Amino acid sequence: MQAYVVNHPGGPEALELTTVSKPVVKPGWTRVRVLGFGINHSEIFTREGKSPSVQLPRILGIEVVGVVDETSAPDQLTPGQRVVSIMGEMGRAYDGSYAEYVLLPNSQVYPIQTDLPLASLVATPETYYTAFGIFNSLRLQATDSVLIRAATSGVGIAALKLIKAFNPKLTVTGTTRRAAKESALLAAGFDAVIVAPDSAKLPAATGNFDKIIDLIGPLSAKDSLQHLNDGGIVNVTGELGGVWTIPAFDPISDIPNNGYLTGFSSGDVSEAKLQALFDFIHDYHVDVQPARVFAFKDVPAAHAYLQATGSFGKVIVLMDDAATA
Repeated sequence: MQAYVVNHPGGPEALELTTVSKPVVKPGWTRVRVLGFGINHSEIFTREGKSPSVQLPRILGIEVVGVVDETSAPDQLTPGQRVVSIMGEMGRAYDGSYAEYVLLPNSQVYPIQTDLPLASLVATPETYYTAFGIFNSLRLQATDSVLIRAATSGVGIAALKLIKAFNPKLTVTGTTRRAAKESALLAAGFDAVIVAPDSAKLPAATGNFDKIIDLIGPLSAKDSLQHLNDGGIVNVTGELGGVWTIPAFDPISDIPNNGYLTGFSSGDVSEAKLQALFDFIHDYHVDVQPARVFAFKDVPAAHAYLQATGSFGKVIVLMDDAATA
């Protein structure tokens, strides 16, 4: 089968399209024929050698939409059945979805009930699962003002769509480092945009908000906490600022009185939790179309696009024969 193998850290060219053996099903595992997968910033970090726990060579890919090809659990899964999977060390401790087939633990193969078109389905698992976890943590109220930092990211756009689908009257402001993206954010549905060239700090005139989604992560978490209204919540999820932990963090002084700090890990996943997301998308008519779709032969180009300054929203890859599955 064809797969993109990363043998050494590097740029998008480090993704080498290679012929490798189709994975053999073993007890407790299922082989899935890949229909498509999303491209994620964490995979870029791994490609660049910034994920210390990942040993190369490795086939990347932390999420997948596909069909069951062969399984060791025929009482649970059926060949030809459409399934999704995310996380669980896929593409990190074992080979991931940047391939024609991926071998997955049975416990990590999730049959999902949805009528989404394939491209929208492929755009959903990791990005919208993360955004949905953040959304639930915010405990939104009808009068809330919401700020999303790193709003042009896939999760940023996904969080906006979930919030607006839930309550179109909520005021949602987004941040971007580049003024050139302001019009695109407004067109996506944001009510206002803050151009913040310094990822670590909001501009001096920025006010406070009831809820803040900080996708820049530990780099800006302390700053976000200083822009909370009384009783507000900051959700810090992601490391788009390239910093993994908050240095010299003092919860007594860094978290304002009657303010709340939380996060979300998409590693906490189950079929029921994923189905709740797809039910929400159906019930609230959430538009989950991807921003860009690449062919399998163009995975390095998809990485280059997501890493470029002009990237916007969710990027996915569809396999050449996906439409017939």
